[in-house]
Order: sequence, then C-alpha cells, then structure tokens
Amino acid sequence: MVGRAIALDLAQRYDVTAVDLDEQRLTRIREEAPIRTITADLSQAETIKELVADHDLVIGAVPGFLGFQTLKTVIECGKDIVDISFFPEDPFQLDALAKEKNVTAVIDCGVAPGMCNILLGYHNERMTVERYECLVGGLPVKRSWPYQYKAPFSPIDVIEEYTRPARMVIDGKLVIREALSDPEYIEFDEIGTLEAFNTDGLRTLLKTVKIPNMREKTLRYPGHIEYIKVLRETGFFSKEPIEINGIPIRPLDVTAKLLFPKWRLDPDEPEFTIMRVTIQGIENGQRTEYVYDLLDRFDPKTKTSSMARTTGYTCTAVATLVLGGIFTQKGIIPPEYLGADERCFQAVLGYQKERNINYKLSCKEE
Repeated sequence: MVGRAIALDLAQRYDVTAVDLDEQRLTRIREEAPIRTITADLSQAETIKELVADHDLVIGAVPGFLGFQTLKTVIECGKDIVDISFFPEDPFQLDALAKEKNVTAVIDCGVAPGMCNILLGYHNERMTVERYECLVGGLPVKRSWPYQYKAPFSPIDVIEEYTRPARMVIDGKLVIREALSDPEYIEFDEIGTLEAFNTDGLRTLLKTVKIPNMREKTLRYPGHIEYIKVLRETGFFSKEPIEINGIPIRPLDVTAKLLFPKWRLDPDEPEFTIMRVTIQGIENGQRTEYVYDLLDRFDPKTKTSSMARTTGYTCTAVATLVLGGIFTQKGIIPPEYLGADERCFQAVLGYQKERNINYKLSCKEE
C-alpha cells in the first residue's frame, strides 16, 4: 500500500524498479506508471543482493518481521537505503557495518516514526527540550462495529503495536508500560473525540536525545482498545503454538486470518491520518511550546490513502535528498539526525507541502 505511493512518486523523476511477492500488485503499478517490476521473494538475502546490484538507492518497504534482515543485506551490498519498515530489532547494531560500507541508511522514515522525529530533531538542535509527545493514528472515516478500525498499513505490524511493551521517558528515567495502557480521551477539530493509549513508538529517540519526558500514543475511535485488550488477554495474539487435534497452531496466525479481512480498507474507502506533535522547553531563555497538527485525507484523484501519502512522501522526500547528494552522512541515520539540518528540514516540509500534506504549526511563549 505504501510502497505503491513511494514508487509512483519517485517514478516522476527517476527510473524505478518495484519488487513484490504479489504479481497482482505489480500489475496494477505497471498500469499506473512506467515502472519496471520484478516478482520475487524478499525473505531471501541472495535474491535481494541480485536485485539491488544495479541500483543507486533502495527503499525498504517490507513488513517489520522482514525489515532488519533486509536492511542488513542492502547495507552489505554497499547500497544507500531509506527504510520505512517497523522492525523490533535495534538498528544501531548495523551502524558500524554501514560506516564500513560507506552507506547512508535512513531508517524509520515514515510519518510516525519518521516525520515526528524530524520535527523533534529540528527543535532539539535549537532549544532545550523538556517534553516531547506524539499522538498519531490512521483511521477510516466510516466507523463500523465492532472494531471501528481498518489497517492503513501492514496489519501484522498493527498487532505488534498492541503487544510490544511501550517504552517512554518520565523525569529522565526509562519507564516500560504495557501497550494499550493509560488510555485518555483527546479532542480534535474536524474529527471529534479520539482515544489515545501507550505504544512503543519512541524507538531511536530513546538513544539519540536526552529529553526528560517523552512518550508516544496511538489514536483510535473510543471503544476500540477494549476489544483489542480482550483478544490480547485471551491469548489470541500469542506466538506460542497450542495443540489443536494434534496440530500445533500459533494463535496469532489464526487471529490474523480472521482479523485482516475485517481490517482491510475497501477500494477507494475514505480514511485519514491524524497526528499532533508537542515540543516544550526553553528557547532563548523563554519557556516555549511548539505544536504541529496534521490532518490528511485519502486522495480520490490518485486513489492514494492518507497513510500511504504521509508515510510514503516523507520517505521519498528524504530519498531525493540522498540521491541529490544533499544529505550524505554515513551510518544508521534516524530521522531526528536529518531534521537537525535546517536545509533538510525545510526541504522535507516543502516537498510534502507540494503534495498537499500540511503541518499546521502553533507556537506559545510564556
């Protein structure tokens, strides 16, 4: 879903090859743009090595469980990469390898993680940040019982959000809480009341910045998390096999088969992405608060979901900076590093604005 938006956007300026296991998806993309397509299994490292050999830049847009190994393989090939995979492993394990191979590897380069990191990176370079909060969600316009939810990105990665313990920083200390914990209602213009809960979205920020209070929360329609908690506590998300009629079956695999059809967006179904990033601290001796609000909707003209737009065009904006030689730092590059650079920060915001993705900024000084 997001890979299509990335490929179509980049194909306006570059020669693009799209690779997927699903030939049907590739047929669709060939009909939309002059993009070369290859059907291949990206779980095989040797396949990836052959595919990337003749290319200047790789975009990693695979599910989280494939992300780390794919990133490692591309770096071993000495190819620059911009990656949006939501993998659980520590990407900095590959930093020495990337530097050795003279590779720029920008990771977590979507909307969240991604754009929120870029915003924080910019301000963290210019003020003493004391508090950072990111509230983010992708939701269908139509609320259907029971889940009031459709997955605007890889559904298996959505389940990962509901099960992976959430790390946050409170008063300078790392705190780990259960995913879905600390629910609260938050009001948004145009949308109304949404429910926010803890998820593990800080990722690289836990290592790269020293900010005493940081957290990320995911947004859903009120009532959604109660259903998810019931499933989780009953064991439906467990990866440990249970025996049924002598056959070992992972509950997660059954749950995925049942949930994913219900979570699939209908063709051209309206949906939206909403995000609020709050950055508070001291700037030029004054207590200052910056709030960035994003509300982006499905584009009926290009038939591109808002999540694909907001994730994909952050990725393609950064890809153009790497391809153009504007950003050249080597190693594992979390988005906050890129955001610290004024030229890159403004370029990414401008690139998205050209595609009608607008971050509304409000600033308060005390």
